[in-house]
Parts: sequence; structure tokens; C-alpha cells
Amino acid sequence: MNQQLPPVAPAVTAELVEALSPRLRKRLDAAVAKLAACPAVVDGDTVRIAVDDDTDLELLAPGGTVTRAEDVRCGCLLAPDCLHRAAAASAAPVAEASGPAAESALPEPEGKAASAAEPETATPEQRAAAGALRAAGAAALDAGIDGSGAVVQAELLRAAHSARLAGLPRAAAAAVSVVTRLRAARAADPGHRLADLVAALRELLGTAHRVPHATGTELAAVRGTARQPYTPDGSLRLYGLFSEPVLTASGYAGAVTWTTDADGRLCTVSDVAPGGPGRATGAADRAVRIGDTALTHRELSRAGLAVSGATVSPTGRLGAGAAVRAVRASGAAWTAEPLDRLWRVPVAEQAVRALGADDGLLFLDVTLAGTVREAGGDCLLARCDDLTIRLAAAHDHPALPHRDNLRLLADAPGTRLRVIARLDPAPHPRALLLATSHPADPEARVDTGLDRLQRADLPAAAPAVPLPAPDAPDEAPVHLLLRRVHQAASGGRRVLALPTSSAPDARRLRRAALPTAADLVDDIHRAAADRGRDAFGRLLPADTDRFALAWLAAAVYADELSRALCAAAWGADPSADPSADARVRPVGAVGSPA
Repeated sequence: MNQQLPPVAPAVTAELVEALSPRLRKRLDAAVAKLAACPAVVDGDTVRIAVDDDTDLELLAPGGTVTRAEDVRCGCLLAPDCLHRAAAASAAPVAEASGPAAESALPEPEGKAASAAEPETATPEQRAAAGALRAAGAAALDAGIDGSGAVVQAELLRAAHSARLAGLPRAAAAAVSVVTRLRAARAADPGHRLADLVAALRELLGTAHRVPHATGTELAAVRGTARQPYTPDGSLRLYGLFSEPVLTASGYAGAVTWTTDADGRLCTVSDVAPGGPGRATGAADRAVRIGDTALTHRELSRAGLAVSGATVSPTGRLGAGAAVRAVRASGAAWTAEPLDRLWRVPVAEQAVRALGADDGLLFLDVTLAGTVREAGGDCLLARCDDLTIRLAAAHDHPALPHRDNLRLLADAPGTRLRVIARLDPAPHPRALLLATSHPADPEARVDTGLDRLQRADLPAAAPAVPLPAPDAPDEAPVHLLLRRVHQAASGGRRVLALPTSSAPDARRLRRAALPTAADLVDDIHRAAADRGRDAFGRLLPADTDRFALAWLAAAVYADELSRALCAAAWGADPSADPSADARVRPVGAVGSPA
């Protein structure tokens, strides 16, 4: 993806791709790849691309975003219905809907006001939009990553635009997320993770499936909101915790700084905008956008902030309205009050909270103990109480120092550190390292995505920490089901339609007291391979909707079971999280866990 291209509204991309002839649509993916290598020049709100010696392409982005099809201009003879305009829109980041215009586009629900006797239901427009989203998502799942080129992506963006106009911003955002993650996968982006694409597809198909049947508060939840509301919160005294870089597959970059008040409530200050790795590494040295403070994000992570007239979103993001005032205040060490209390919460209790929270943060006291090799790279092993924890890199992009810092810390076994990490759901204790106390100075901090440790920062060799014997291989074999879910998202329906038997895996799952998982493995293979024939014996098109429903059931179940196993791995009481095998609805009634 060309990081110099401005974000393009989903409706613009869909319109330009639809205008192409069938012959040009077949050439679109190749044109996108070719355009990504063309030089681009930014001139104010205009980006110019030299397609060849005789053809220039222009993208006009007033306000930083291309919002109209006519703002993508080409000088070739086939314009305006040319391949270049559609390729440019397909190569650019997808614009996020925001601002007053986005909110005003959402219609008010029609019909009578909801009441206890007659709960609100989805409108005909919302049902139609949900159906279009479900069909587009099913087509992407059927095709897999390699088959989901610009045309499939355009259909997802068209459905996303219709869903937003119908008042379904949550489903629309899920469709955009699927597109951005497909693009990252096809471009071999270092930040791409197949698990993220699976999660985005699960959210899209699950939300679209639930809209027509939801009522009342459930309907409000699946509809979502166009923008997070900010509510007044009076005066706040905040203490900086750490900063992390943001670098997304959708072409956005920046930094987020985490703070907490005296009661342990987390609040964030963010600076995220279209950009690439350079913006992610440089945003930490930009001033925070709250009041008239001159603090940078890096400084705030170690200092404090006194805010008056504060506004806070439901996820803890601080507003930066004109009435908000903020001045610098003294910070606190991680080992001093009020920050120290974050680390005194029992680890099992933190894990349960992290599984249900958007931030997923863990505050851990650990002793480094070496490394372990995983498919995605080495993980840092550490002891925390009676647990052996795997600390992995939070982002793999080479421009960010996460991976380098992890390798360096692996050379200091026996070192005691206080760390902040983000829970990474797995059948064993695993988290993504975000910040740590300095190896040689416990009062100093290192933001592992922004600060680079040097070998001189490591302390003298400490005694190695003995690790317990490896656990017996008796954990629930959820990977047998999860593997099918990931294979379908990556390779498409045809991968699971190959003539292979699912019987051995199903038998193993039943022996592990997971009969629902076994049924789901069998059903997803049947749905992938089932092809009817017409009166002349010719194969009929595959039932992509049935396959998507079977895949969704398997994905929801695997996610719930993984979360239950994760909670147990961190020492949480299993009774606090009932078995996913009993909570997930059977095939044919897919939705949120019952």
C-alpha cells in the first residue's frame, strides 16, 4: 500500500469499481499492484501519481480524505471510467467515517417508540443492509485471501456504506476492518495476523446475522454508534503510565498514552491519523491535544496531568473540546502510590478483567527466565507468582523496536521487572509486552514500542530462574477446530472442500468432552464440500451462505472456548466462566453466546 495516498471513502471506491467493464475488473488487481510502485507527490490537499510518461492521476483530499468520486481524476483516454481511478481508490487506505456529516447521515429508527410490550425491531432498510453485508462477507470467506481482490473488497465497501446509511455503524465498521485486513494480508504487511482477519470476519458475519432477529437492547448493541459519546467528568488528576505506538493495516499511525487516576481508572490520550511507520515513531514527541499543555506524549507517560472540564468516552478516551483545560502535574513512579496498587491486584483477577475489557492490560511483576520459540518468533519467558508467562512482541513491524527489545531482554535471565502487557488469549499464559521498568534502574521506564534498549542497559548477570517441567499434553484440543476456522479464512471454502476426513479430529474432540466442537468440525467440512447438481448432472454453485453460517458457528465456539481456557490458564476460577461447550448455540442458531 502506498502510504502517501490519502484515505478514500468506502462509497467512492465502490462507485469507481462498479463503473468498470467486466474486462477491466479482471485486470484491477494487477493495476493496483502496479500503481503501488508508482511515485506519488503530495501538494497540499492533492496527491499526484505519475502512472506513465503520458498519464497523471490526481486525488483531491480536502480535509485529508477523498469523499467524492470526481475527486479522483485521471488524464488517460478512457477516463472517467478508466482502470487507473479504480486502482488508486483500491490501493488507498479506507477512510473512517467520522465527524458531524457521518452522524447526520444516520437515520432515526422508524415506527412506534419501543416499549416493554413491543420492543424495537430492525427496520426494513437495516434488514436489507444486513443481508448485503452477510452476502459480501460470505463471498470474501468463500474466496479466501488470494481470491478477495479489489472487486470483492469493493462489494464489502459498498455494503458497508449502505449499512452506515441504514444506521448500522457497528456492522459497517466490521466490513471496513475486513477490507483493510485483507489488503494487509495480500500485501504481505509485516503487521498482518491471520487471527485479526478471523476476528474481523467473525464480527462482520455475526453482527449481520443478528440484526434481523435482534430486538430492544440487543438491537441497540448490534447497531452500535457512529461515534463514541463523550460525557462530562469534572476535574481529573491523572498519572502517566506508558505510551504505545499505533500502526494499523488500514494506513493509520500515531501514539496513545495511557494514564490512570487515583482510583485506578484508565484514561487515554491519542494522536492517530493517516500515516505510516514514520508517524508512528514520531507521534510520541508531539504535544498532546488537550487544553494548552505543552507536554508531549512521551513526557506525559512519565508525568501527570490536571484536567478541568474533562470529557471521557465509554472506553476511557479523553476529549479535547474547547472547554477542556489541562496543565502539567507531577507524576508518580510505578512503585509509588497511586500506581503501585495496579500491580497489587491478583493476577487471576486481572486476567478475568482483561478478557472482558477493550484495553486488556495486565500489570505484572516478573522475573525473566529465557525464551521459547513460537511460529511467529521467539517469546520471552518470565515467572510471575506460580505462572510461567510468555511475553511476545506487541507489533512486528521492523520500524518499531518491540522485537529488538524483546531479544535484548532475553539475554538477561534472572532480572526482575515490573511490566505492563496486553493479554493475548491463548491456552497458556501469554501477553504482549508494552512497557517495562528499566533493567538497570527500577524507577525508570521503557516503552518497548518507542524506546530502544542498549546492551549497556542490561544489569550484571543474575542467577538463572529454573522453570517447572513442561505441562503434560492434556489441554483441550481446541486447535483442531481453530485450525479449520483459520484455514477457511486464509484459503477459502475450497481448502475445506478437499477430500480429507474430519473423523479422527472429531473423535479426539469427543474424547476430550467437546462434542459440540466435534459436530462443528464435521459440519464445516460438509458445508464446504456440499455441491448439488442440476437436472443435467452439472454442479450447481456452492451454497456460500450455508458455509458462512457453519464457519461462523465454529469461529464463535472456538473464540469462547479459547477465552475459557485462557482464564483457566491464568489461574481464574473455572466456575466463573462456564464451559463454552454449554454456552455456544448449536449450528443453525448462530449469534452471541447463550
